[in-house]
Amino acid sequence: AGIIDARLRDAATAAPLAFAETAPHRAAVSFVERKATNAVRADLMALLGEADPYALSRLDLSVATTLQADVQARVVKTLREIRDPAKVAALGLTGRRLLGRGDPAQVDYSVTLYERAGGANVVRVQADTLERPFDLNEGAKLDLGSTAKLRTLITYLEAVHDLHRWYAAKESYELDAIARERPDQLTLWGLRHLANSRDRSLTRMLEAALLRRYAARPSERFFTGGGVHTFVNFNDRHDQGTFTVAEAFRHSINLPFVRLMRDIVAFHIAHGGGRGQALLAETDHPARQDYLARYADQDGIVFLDRFRKDYAGKDREAILARAAERVKRTPKRLTVVFRSLRPEAAPEELAAFLLERLGGNKPSDTRLAKLYDDYAPGRFSLVDRAYLAGLHPLELWLAGYLQEHPGAKRAEINAASAAERQDVMAWLIESGRHKAQNLRIWSVLEQEAFARIHRDWHRLGYPFATLVPSLATAIGSSADRPDALAELIGIVLDEGRRRPSRMIERLDFAADTPYETTLVPAERKATQVLAPEIAAVVREALIDVVENGTARRAKAAFARGDGERITVGAKTGTGDNKFKTFGPGGRVTDERVVNRTATLVFFIGDRFFGTITAYVEGPQAADYGFTSSLPAQLLKVLAPAFEPLFEDGEQTAAAAPDGG
Repeated sequence: AGIIDARLRDAATAAPLAFAETAPHRAAVSFVERKATNAVRADLMALLGEADPYALSRLDLSVATTLQADVQARVVKTLREIRDPAKVAALGLTGRRLLGRGDPAQVDYSVTLYERAGGANVVRVQADTLERPFDLNEGAKLDLGSTAKLRTLITYLEAVHDLHRWYAAKESYELDAIARERPDQLTLWGLRHLANSRDRSLTRMLEAALLRRYAARPSERFFTGGGVHTFVNFNDRHDQGTFTVAEAFRHSINLPFVRLMRDIVAFHIAHGGGRGQALLAETDHPARQDYLARYADQDGIVFLDRFRKDYAGKDREAILARAAERVKRTPKRLTVVFRSLRPEAAPEELAAFLLERLGGNKPSDTRLAKLYDDYAPGRFSLVDRAYLAGLHPLELWLAGYLQEHPGAKRAEINAASAAERQDVMAWLIESGRHKAQNLRIWSVLEQEAFARIHRDWHRLGYPFATLVPSLATAIGSSADRPDALAELIGIVLDEGRRRPSRMIERLDFAADTPYETTLVPAERKATQVLAPEIAAVVREALIDVVENGTARRAKAAFARGDGERITVGAKTGTGDNKFKTFGPGGRVTDERVVNRTATLVFFIGDRFFGTITAYVEGPQAADYGFTSSLPAQLLKVLAPAFEPLFEDGEQTAAAAPDGG
């Protein structure tokens, strides 16, 4: 083919080949020991455009990584040791909110450590103990609890930054005039702060924003996410208090952050398009009908998804039987179901259907004929037929549709039901019930606000395509990834700059051949994604969490050669995740434990940052009571393992961990 010259061709064909008669023995693979290698291979596949791991293995390629092999090995060794019950107590990991109960061997851990080096954030450690080809750090979507308060705090301070940008240059009389227009609570606070403050600097306004106070009482019911919700604090000692934003962040108190998120949502509604408050206040606003129609569309899809679980995959007879099971066994209700799903059926078929379900209570022939005629499908709308049967209209529609279109997918069902979803909500859209309408309009406005919040989170590395449009997002309901949190704290540490992350330093292809090629990463500039003033205020808040708050266990983990403590900042989060099924009146009818997580996202000094996560999967998670105190203590345990990274004398690991 002319690709190689004759000399190389002859050398290749002359080389002796020896074939093995049997496949070589392959030792069992430890996924724990290969996690870092597998992470590098995943990066390589993305870099080289290879979709097949086998094709990657055939390359003549050597890779130099940023991983510190000796530190990686020491971290893996320590993580394995802490799964040994005999070692847990010696390492100070037993006690209240640690590994006081449950089998330590069933807890998995993930540790990632980055260093700012040159123009990038380079990975020094990436390890976890999950004996599966799955990376907790990069591949999971986990409820990491109160770590979401870090993203919420930054979103709040960015709103304050916007207020400063819009209004700081205005005269006091102009600010007073805007305040009289009854803006949202956050905007009103910003206007009053600027009107009354001699120091109108952004830093002063951000610091003042941390001193705003919110109640922690859990008794309030919040309309959010399309329904009424209540929230609780982790520590009920906080229930009757009122706390500044800084105090709530320091002690990770839930209710102040739920109320803070409510103010953020109201801020985005007020400033997102300029019509949020008008939509709610003006009953003749031309956009109200559009918002109600959007709500009807979304609400209908929620119901269809629920009903699809009951009917998908069933044949015609099974669908009819399921619908009949869902209604009260009376001749009228059963007739409405049958005539709706079998409009072409003869009276004899209705008689057989009722006989099967009513037995001796089957109506007389005269009554049967009247039922057959009275409840013919063409005589009533879908909504009326559903009312007569005692079913939700969309359930009745879906049962009929799936009989005619077996195997229909979700997208097809949603497209086919567009008109029916609007009909189901016509009672509200066409009524004068403005209070009920406003609740639905608010739900759509809240979704729009969370779409804008999501754009801000995505700019700062949030890894998922959407947020749950609920105030519960402030305390973790939208989930996160440990690695994405590490990137966020790296941005805070780097004065608001987002640097590229790097694990691969150099690629050497075909060494010692005529085709030898070496590739190194191109230099990429950092991007300013967060105001430096916000980064500075958040950095101090993270230090406060370690000095005085929920991450106090990590306070003395690292020190310089002269014994001076190295500054550590962090945010903690605990996810106690359960799947609950609710019955009438909000009563819990079933509860299933899904998993338990505890996470610490941290920085050490000016160069190093990362995350530590503890994780238990499945029903056994109910046996554990650890919180984010566990990863905070684990950072202290791992400090000696990190020591080779600090051999430049700038900082060294502190003494062996205590049991505090």
